[in-house]
Amino acid sequence: MKCCGAKYYRSLKPLSGSMADMDYSKLELRPVTTRNVFVISDTHFGDEKMLTYLKADGSPARPEFKTVNEMDDFMVEQWNSVVRPCDKVYHLGDVSIKAKNIHTLERLNGDKVLIRGNHDTERLSLYRRYFRDVRAVHVHEGAILSHIPIHPDCMGRFEFNIHGHLHHNFVMRDDDTGGRIRSVRDDRYVNVCVEHLGYKPALLSYVLETAKAKFSSAMW
Repeated sequence: MKCCGAKYYRSLKPLSGSMADMDYSKLELRPVTTRNVFVISDTHFGDEKMLTYLKADGSPARPEFKTVNEMDDFMVEQWNSVVRPCDKVYHLGDVSIKAKNIHTLERLNGDKVLIRGNHDTERLSLYRRYFRDVRAVHVHEGAILSHIPIHPDCMGRFEFNIHGHLHHNFVMRDDDTGGRIRSVRDDRYVNVCVEHLGYKPALLSYVLETAKAKFSSAMW
């Protein structure tokens, strides 16, 4: 399938480093002729509380922004810098807190699918104006895409859970390596909240690629 847009496109695959450490100033240019598929979560367009929301260590969750308009404009700019009109984007929920702010989606490129989040509580017809489809979850190549991380007991059918909701936090598990129990990050869960992605959608193929590499290295 041929796609619209520029002949060359900035790849979201970094020259080095993990997804959590992606340097968006060092991206490869590569030719693109097919539609790309992206994923992102928890934009919270128009949400003033995100300006004062604190991480567990007491530091601001989004220190880059002083006003909601500044935050929203930056996320729109970042989104459109990588997503073309014909690319697909799975938004994993919490688009905006109030119905009056959802119009920001008019400014975003892409064929968008919403995986509904706990704050996406407006009537379905409102979201259908901006999203081609609205779903509870989506399964893609052995991974389940959801807003809230699914329970570990439900992970048997799936290799990974790509999710949002947690913002700066991660799903943890107990590890007893060395005879001492400690809490470590569960690499089956991949948090794609905007704070981890430089406020722009990430290629779904790269998210899965990175998750598989991390999980394999953890197993060995």
